[in-house]
Amino acid sequence: MGFTGDEEAAAAAKVPAGRSLFRYNSPLVQVSLIGLVCFCCPGMFNALSGMGGGGQVDPTAANNANTALYTTFAVFGILGSGVYNIFGPKITLALGCSTYVLYSGSFLYYNHHKDQTFAIIAGALLGIGAGLLWAGQGAIMTSYPTRARKGTYISLFWTIFNLGGVVGGLIPFILNYHREDSETVNDQTYIAFMCFMSAGALISFAILSPDRVVRDDGTRCTNIKYSNVSTEFFEIIKLFLNWKLLLIVPAAWASNFFYTYQFNNVNGKMFNLRTRGLNNVFYWGAQMVGSVGIGYMLDFCFKSRRTRGLVGVGIVAVFGTAIWAGGLANQLPYSFKKLPKRLDFKKSGSDFAGPFVLYFCYGLLDAMFQSLVYWVIGALADNSETLSRYTGFYKGVQSAGSAVAWQVDKNKVPMLNQLIVNWALTTLSYPLLAVLVYLAVKDDGSSADAADAASAPPLPASVKDGYKELGKYTSAIENDGSQVVGRST
Repeated sequence: MGFTGDEEAAAAAKVPAGRSLFRYNSPLVQVSLIGLVCFCCPGMFNALSGMGGGGQVDPTAANNANTALYTTFAVFGILGSGVYNIFGPKITLALGCSTYVLYSGSFLYYNHHKDQTFAIIAGALLGIGAGLLWAGQGAIMTSYPTRARKGTYISLFWTIFNLGGVVGGLIPFILNYHREDSETVNDQTYIAFMCFMSAGALISFAILSPDRVVRDDGTRCTNIKYSNVSTEFFEIIKLFLNWKLLLIVPAAWASNFFYTYQFNNVNGKMFNLRTRGLNNVFYWGAQMVGSVGIGYMLDFCFKSRRTRGLVGVGIVAVFGTAIWAGGLANQLPYSFKKLPKRLDFKKSGSDFAGPFVLYFCYGLLDAMFQSLVYWVIGALADNSETLSRYTGFYKGVQSAGSAVAWQVDKNKVPMLNQLIVNWALTTLSYPLLAVLVYLAVKDDGSSADAADAASAPPLPASVKDGYKELGKYTSAIENDGSQVVGRST
């Protein structure tokens, strides 16, 4: 269980540096691999969701399925970190990926039978699987890189991941190009999504456990042999008392809450089927641009890490305010009772341009906002176990917000009200993130968790047993670092 077997020789001591960035056990390769996994699974899921209503003319089935999905995701997003720390990445990620295939298949079934029961059950199972997948993804993305390059690796992951949304957007666009008047995607679209998702489940077996990954500076991602149920139980309970994570709650709640409005009420209501697919290509492409831009700024623009964080919050706040203001101007002319005429990218001329640019900007803002939050979380700690819990907490709160958002839309809450709530939630999160950066992000190379750990009360003995340090191997590693690296690959 956990990080055992050949990895027993892993320790906190440095191994000889100067190895290739393209080593199989390097952060670059491993973060790229988890990016490919998410390219195939959540990336294709995002493309499917971005169609509005899961590619169906009536969004009711998709809204109910997504409510079930994000309800279970809210629970297993938090519990997923414990599963990851006990069983390691391969099992955790493979189990998570398999549920994406089932979800896409449920809409293939719905295309023929119009029975949403299968879609709702598949959505609930996907919530469990997504909780496992994203807890592992968060730990890998934020703990495998060195402290000075976390923004770069977050943007690398976000670029590969959202390339899946781009490719996934092209699938319904190409396969439904000549179906101008159709409102429901064809079977081939869902089958293509299922093929990609199946490939993601296979790629997940290539991910190494954190104690086998050697950073570019020679340090390892963890020196913990394994975790256990009692350890994870106590650590998960402590998340709800952690003041740093409580400051992230509004940002976590907001970060997926706006998807329902953007997918169903902007893309889904304003554009015809083939144009929605094209819009998705640019929406997820904008995410690639946004993540690279904010990632570069968070790593390179200022010497002080705290200053970079504060400036990053300011930049996202300015962009976010401008984009939501544009969204307000776009929303005012239409509502559920006064739906707009469907726009087509070839036939609507200049009427298409404004809403298209707005939807592109929504994608840009999403990537900037979430990359910023992940960077802040990554700045709070460096080890894989802690960061898997922090990112799991973030995804759990995020998913609770999403579950509420899908029911808000199902119950036809006015679109203007939905927009205002989304704008207010993101605006509330900016000052809280700034406070967190100012108080918890250190410039001296240490994280706030180091000070917290020093003053924290001792854990029960049963919990301590879960943390079996590998210090007895330190001298062996120092004497023969190359042998250890050989095992890590």
